[in-house]
Amino acid sequence: MPIGFEPPQLLRQKFFYRGRKFNYEVNRLRLPNGAEGEWECVRHPGGALAVPVTPDGKLVLVRQYRFTAQGRLLEFPAGTVEPNEDPATTIQREIEEETGYRAHRWQSLGKFFLAPGYSDEIIYAFLAQELELLETPPEQDEDEDIETVLMTPSELEKAILNGEPIDAKSICSFYLARPFLNF
Repeated sequence: MPIGFEPPQLLRQKFFYRGRKFNYEVNRLRLPNGAEGEWECVRHPGGALAVPVTPDGKLVLVRQYRFTAQGRLLEFPAGTVEPNEDPATTIQREIEEETGYRAHRWQSLGKFFLAPGYSDEIIYAFLAQELELLETPPEQDEDEDIETVLMTPSELEKAILNGEPIDAKSICSFYLARPFLNF
């Protein structure tokens, strides 16, 4: 904790929803200056994401229907970290399930908060290389509508700059991986 930083005092915590993937709570806090207020928070176990790169330098993404966006978004494969699971294990499973590829070389790209204004979700990003296409196509989860998309780094950057529907975690992770991509 930084020197001179005094955290707010938690006065009351109320859970409004306990779900399969996240919880929603409202916290009454007293700030160091004495002011009090309520802050909503989505508690999330975290997610893991891969930036998969094929041997010929293409990126493996998925186009997935997202109800909240009311449309299909272009994303890198990702998944929710299960209880007591290492994020590296999460993404190794998810990349196979979502894309049908297996990576033989992994590198951490770091971690970041997804939306700290209302959620404690942290995304663990990885570069996935030395990909092989699995012989048996993966079975998608029944609540997923996913299409695998191959793009060059230049094509993805153009899509980002043109404002195509791409989620923030994928944009951030693309730029974290960019120094390792040949373009």
